[in-house]
Amino acid sequence: MIDVLIANPLLLLFVVSAIGYVLGRIKIGGVSLGVAAVLFVGLAFGALDPNLKLPEIVYLLGLVLFVYTIGLSSGPGFFASLQRKGLRDNMLVLGVIIMAALMTVGAHFIIRVSAPITAGMFAGSLTNTPALAGVIEQLKRSGGDTLSDALLAEPVVGYSVTYPMGVLGMILTIYILQRVWKVDYSAEARALPDLGAGTENLVNRTLRITKPDMDGRNVGELLRTCRWDIVFGRIQHDGHVSIATSDTYLKLNDLATVVGHVDEVDRVVAAMGELAPEPLELNRHTLDFRRIFVSNPAVAGKRLRDLDLPHTQGAIITRLRRGDTEILPHGDTVLALGDRVRVVTRRENLDAVGKYFGDSYRRLSEIDVVSLGLGLALGLLLGMVPIPLPGIGTFTLGFAGGPLIVALILGWLERSGPIIWSLPYSANLTLRQFGLTLFLAGVGTRSGYSFVSTFSQGGGLGIFVAGALITCTAALTLLVIGHKVLKIPMGLCVGILAGLQTQPAVLAFASEQARNDLPNIGYATVYPLATIGKIVAAQMILVLLS
Repeated sequence: MIDVLIANPLLLLFVVSAIGYVLGRIKIGGVSLGVAAVLFVGLAFGALDPNLKLPEIVYLLGLVLFVYTIGLSSGPGFFASLQRKGLRDNMLVLGVIIMAALMTVGAHFIIRVSAPITAGMFAGSLTNTPALAGVIEQLKRSGGDTLSDALLAEPVVGYSVTYPMGVLGMILTIYILQRVWKVDYSAEARALPDLGAGTENLVNRTLRITKPDMDGRNVGELLRTCRWDIVFGRIQHDGHVSIATSDTYLKLNDLATVVGHVDEVDRVVAAMGELAPEPLELNRHTLDFRRIFVSNPAVAGKRLRDLDLPHTQGAIITRLRRGDTEILPHGDTVLALGDRVRVVTRRENLDAVGKYFGDSYRRLSEIDVVSLGLGLALGLLLGMVPIPLPGIGTFTLGFAGGPLIVALILGWLERSGPIIWSLPYSANLTLRQFGLTLFLAGVGTRSGYSFVSTFSQGGGLGIFVAGALITCTAALTLLVIGHKVLKIPMGLCVGILAGLQTQPAVLAFASEQARNDLPNIGYATVYPLATIGKIVAAQMILVLLS
């Protein structure tokens, strides 16, 4: 059977993936590994034979697809976070990287291993393949023609022994601390609607305007001065129902529908009047509503304010659903392919509005190969650019850093002229899952045999223990300081931890626990700087200890 799998890499890929997915669904203490289990199945298969491994292109392709799709979806949240506390998060990560580097240097003198193994141990403890590649390139530059294959293999040994615990240690730390701290990820997400992190639990209420100070008030001016986070839907005046726009003026005894979070809606009702006995939306003779898919590229990537729907289409959007998240739309809300918008307009106008937005589920399953290919090409080119390090040499962002940085920028831009950079939500998730599976299966099968053989030959236990201590200390330090001292939401913290580790498997586990986009935002916020920091630190360890 082993010979069959060696001769058929695709069969090996699908066997590892299928078994990993089955094991990933098994819950222990209410928690499962999810797709991260593919990595450990890959390690088990790879340990059976040195030739039982997937081609390098498999995990590289998976890595590129994964980080690019993460970047596209996280771009807006990433740049929004930089305007808030992104600098704080990145400084926290850099501090933990420096601490881990110092611990690695200390371990070098305690367990007495070579400098190349030590540098590889650092890269494996923080699971950073570009850092390992940087160490090997530094060895090649410094060793010249006298460099032996055995010396070049030393960083790989340190990396392969510490890498598995570099993943498992982070996952165990998240699992234990979220239990000890009794984290409520859903409550955190609801408290951060500006990051698009969670479902807002929107409600629709009909109120009657009875407060005298509301008579003659303009809807647009009212929303600006009172800073209410709600959307007005319909207005009924003297029996006539119309959509509420910023130009609408309110009168006493008018009925108005209000959409928003339940607490905010209750505050608005108390300020304007009282709840009406009959919901206005039940009257669908004049105005009606429909859920419509955004599949028209002409409207994707544009702000609702720029579309000016009340005047151009005679319609308003009262809710927007993106994936499993329901968002309260505002003027600055940018539409994305795959969004489902709840549109209120005249009954006879519903078909025209549906055509305007596209409303085609089939088109949402199609991927714009031009924008995807161009974005990936730009990312790979950026990853190849040599970046000088004074006194050390040069390094590159590689297959992970380059595509991620480009995707973050393109995801933030949304579109450039006719090119829409973002992918439909469902297509993004599919590509992301596929890429992550390729990456985990590839890395697992390629690391399994080295991991086992190093232990069997002796000397691996000290490296393993040192690496585990570095990994777990780094995880504990970041989560304790981040969540307990700096009061960063745990959902963001576990994403930042995955970004520190630059580890898709940790991010996959964190996302399984949080079930929202906060881990992705935290991951994307610190990933670029964490990658660069670890590449530099690994090479400095090699240079200083040689």
